Amino acid sequence: MSWTALGLVLLAALLHAAWNVAAKKAGGNHHFVLMGAVLIVLLWAPLGLWLAWQDVPQWGAAEWGFILASALVHLVYFNVLLKGYRESDLTVVYPVARGTGPLLSAVGAMLLLSEWPTAVGLAGLASIVGGIWLIAGGPSLWRKAHDGGHDPDQRARVRAGIAWGALTGVLIAGYTLIDGYAVKVLLMSPILIDYLGNAARIPFMLPAVWRDRDGWRAAWATQWRHAVLMAVISPLAYVLVLYAAQQAPLSHVAPAREVSMLFAALIGGRLLGEADRGWRLAGAALMAAGVVALAAG
Repeated sequence: MSWTALGLVLLAALLHAAWNVAAKKAGGNHHFVLMGAVLIVLLWAPLGLWLAWQDVPQWGAAEWGFILASALVHLVYFNVLLKGYRESDLTVVYPVARGTGPLLSAVGAMLLLSEWPTAVGLAGLASIVGGIWLIAGGPSLWRKAHDGGHDPDQRARVRAGIAWGALTGVLIAGYTLIDGYAVKVLLMSPILIDYLGNAARIPFMLPAVWRDRDGWRAAWATQWRHAVLMAVISPLAYVLVLYAAQQAPLSHVAPAREVSMLFAALIGGRLLGEADRGWRLAGAALMAAGVVALAAG
């Protein structure tokens, strides 16, 4: 991986951790997802429409098919992620999601793009698995999940975080492979994939929001600031990753961006008051080492 690609991934990781903390603090649901999509379309309209004017007339069915597929997978991803944040801690949901996602992405890249890692890369995958365990709580996670009822609410919360995080990881792998193929094989603009994907999600969300207009107004009143922050940061973070994927193997970029867990583990522990920060920082370091090995392999 080139230094340019690595720099893009590291900056994207910091931005990604920041907007996930904002989403966790918002405590939003499908209303928050729609807020983010609408604000992204509005705030990024000058750049998105300018690029669309140049590129879209040359698109065919394949390009539009990938936009629709990306939009739908992202839509499910955002709703599942926010559900996880409502049910559990960010420092459980986020690392499980961001750990399983790149593992599956790397396997998919091997099969679809023939990006096969070396023995060092495979050791990196094993290191990431160990990091997932530690950053999700390590030994304390095991105790909370199997303590025989000393704290049943906490046990249920941890188990919910693992389950929702794993499902989120599957969806991360899905949109990573869809969008990675689009930028590497179809040579589509990373900015347009994200911008038009957000626009394509809006019609699918409007019916549910229309049926709960009072809920929408209440959510907007309390969550709009977090939605604005997400709308500014989230597209930039993801576009940087897609540009990196144009310059380096997707099987390297997808895991490398998970250094965001180093930021999320620290931010989640300090700002959100979530426990077991020591284990989670140790796990984040182990995952970072795995990312380095995977990228080198």
